[in-house]
Amino acid sequence: MKGITTNFYRDLPVYDSSISKLIGDKTKFSNLPEDWHILVADIRNSTQAVLNGNHHQVNLVATGCVIAILNLAEANDVSVPFFFGGDGATFLIPEKIKDKSLSVLEKHNKNTQKNFGFSLAVGSLAINELYKKEIDLKISRVKANETLNIPVILGNGLHYAENMIKDDQLSEKIFPDETPLNMTGMECKWDRIKPPKENQEVVSLIIAGCGDTDFSSVYSSIMSNIDKIYGSIGRRKPISVRRLKIKAGLQRIKDEMMIKLGRWSFPAFIRSFMVSNFGEFYLRNTDAGKSYLQKLVELSDNLTLDGRINTVITGTKNQRKKLIAYLDELEKSNMVKYGFHVSEHSIMSCYVKDMSTDQHIHFIDGGDGGYTKAANQLKLKFQD
Repeated sequence: MKGITTNFYRDLPVYDSSISKLIGDKTKFSNLPEDWHILVADIRNSTQAVLNGNHHQVNLVATGCVIAILNLAEANDVSVPFFFGGDGATFLIPEKIKDKSLSVLEKHNKNTQKNFGFSLAVGSLAINELYKKEIDLKISRVKANETLNIPVILGNGLHYAENMIKDDQLSEKIFPDETPLNMTGMECKWDRIKPPKENQEVVSLIIAGCGDTDFSSVYSSIMSNIDKIYGSIGRRKPISVRRLKIKAGLQRIKDEMMIKLGRWSFPAFIRSFMVSNFGEFYLRNTDAGKSYLQKLVELSDNLTLDGRINTVITGTKNQRKKLIAYLDELEKSNMVKYGFHVSEHSIMSCYVKDMSTDQHIHFIDGGDGGYTKAANQLKLKFQD
């Protein structure tokens, strides 16, 4: 039985339909196995860190959480869904890797405290405990484009667990074991990325259903309206090949090294310096490099459906005004609450296992701590 539940996510069907259509069809969603767990890693006081100008480091630490768990999952032949949030990440994991996952995240937390002065709230909640409380959590998978499929969540289960762990109501003493913290594949060389066109802006947006709202129906309508206003997922992505530029700043190289290794390494520094200074020539002037850049855009993760709608999109000021007017009407009807942040650029961090295949994932956030600022605005609305 354990082998069957361990492979639950890997065996979950991937639907080839529009996201708005999928999210409106509850029959396409499944309960999680009761011996799985919600795993949360969230940067404490991230709002203040962003206000202090440390948004790049916040994003790096959050990316490191995802990479640590994905490398661990691969080493144990497990597929896990994850949800990147700009200042943290949430995972759904089988019992098989639960303790190891907590261990590597605690090691990442220690490195983060030592090198950046941040600390992580890390914890887990068993799915069976969630269902005992009759808190809804269902999952599906959808094909976002030809090379990327993403998990889709209905219900408040993930956010219930996140809030409990952030508030230390599920505090647990984590004793790191011998499981190695593996950050292989972390690449964070890209400069701030301007929108594809000159008259565009970047919007970081988080939308949450309220009360007894039928999340499935409302979210389906919202995704459909975003499509109508901004165009398809591909058209509204905030990155494009021509706008990508590697940044060779020494501080950026040092920050990446501290996340990956937790310490200074001269050989690692030299390697990163060489990649930063000569990598763009390879990417722009070789067939393999050009193919990688095209795949990079396709495999960029700018939509997270974790029981809320979290997305980073690009478009014109007028498009944003139309969307906000629509969301204001939903908010007045107490169907949703939302938070957003507008910036002139986006930022990207990457998990690159193999440049020559589709084995790389790119995490997008709005500039100046877009997701964190949108989340803080949303939180204040819920406190009103």
